[in-house]
Amino acid sequence: MNIDGILQIITIASAVLMILAILLQQRGASLGAGFGSSGELYTTRRGIDKNLFEITIVLAVIFILSILAGLLLPSFK
Repeated sequence: MNIDGILQIITIASAVLMILAILLQQRGASLGAGFGSSGELYTTRRGIDKNLFEITIVLAVIFILSILAGLLLPSFK
């Protein structure tokens, strides 16, 4: 397997994992928003929510770097 194939696998895997991480994050609407109260409460991220947010950032950086590496590195054909 050459470097192009490895970069393609990294790009696709990071894209899929990043989509899943984004979909797993909670939106600002809480249970109280369903009963008429505003969901405009800003809190700090804690626990799993914070970890998932940080994982999403890492996956986005990996995704961007893999695309840039695929564009900038000469192909080994």
